[in-house]
Amino acid sequence: MADPVVGVSVDTSSRNDVQMSMNSIPDNESKESPQEAATKPTGGELMTPKDAFAAGDSDASRAAHEARSLITSNSEQHSTLSEKLKSIVYGGLDGIITTFAVVSGATGGGFGVEVILVLGFSNMFADGLSMGVGDALSTKAENAAIFKEREREKWELENFREGEIMEMVQIYEEKGMSRQDAEVVVRTMAKYEEFFVDRMMVDELEMMVPDPDDNPWIDGLVTFTSFVFFGLFPLLAYACTVGSELEERVLFGISCGLTLFMLFVLGALKSLFTTQAWYYGGCEIMIFGGVTAFVSFLVGWFIEDILISSDSNLGGLH
Repeated sequence: MADPVVGVSVDTSSRNDVQMSMNSIPDNESKESPQEAATKPTGGELMTPKDAFAAGDSDASRAAHEARSLITSNSEQHSTLSEKLKSIVYGGLDGIITTFAVVSGATGGGFGVEVILVLGFSNMFADGLSMGVGDALSTKAENAAIFKEREREKWELENFREGEIMEMVQIYEEKGMSRQDAEVVVRTMAKYEEFFVDRMMVDELEMMVPDPDDNPWIDGLVTFTSFVFFGLFPLLAYACTVGSELEERVLFGISCGLTLFMLFVLGALKSLFTTQAWYYGGCEIMIFGGVTAFVSFLVGWFIEDILISSDSNLGGLH
């Protein structure tokens, strides 16, 4: 039987403290996964890839993609509003500037409130309809041209497969790939014909193949709606004060204020879907729109001053 060790003391209180400290650590904190860590900034909900990018959180971005791939697929759902951003900004900017240009020109030319309203509303709806139809028809024509080119590329792939493959290899070499890697990538893609044709469209012709289900008339409707909505604001000062005794100078000043404010809002809205700061985007659109309106006012003022006698009874700002 071994003798007990003499002279060695065990500090049981320190050992118990260490054990209690280890037991106090929650299991879920010590074994926290990237998915769990990604939920913290949004109060328990998994961050989207877009939110993770905005926050500069690479762990949250990785967790969001991993969770998405486990649940459904690895494809990201992009905002429908961002897909229509071009039509919204295109229609809204043209609507507010065009309508305000009519208001500025008519005011600078010395026309009365009734004339400004007639010209403003008739121009707004006519131009809005023209813009919407034009947007739809141009998109439809562009899509038709892209699909025609796609059919040609597909035909060439079917009839001269090796030649198309070597064209793609050369393109990827020019982008910095080694020939060996380029051939591996291209020949792998070429196994999937429809996918490869779409890649040929992008890499060879720089054309993005649209979704066959895309309806150009929806884009046209968005353009028309945005044109009319934003185009209303320069006319509100006149439309809401019909019959009042406010001077035209005051009405024009209110119209200028509303127009500049909505130009800023439109620019800030655009920046929500870009990397541009909202205040910078708002000021950019407001400045360019304001310059355009000012030029329109000067043209109206100049024509009235040159072509119409200074003692005309049409009135105006000068």
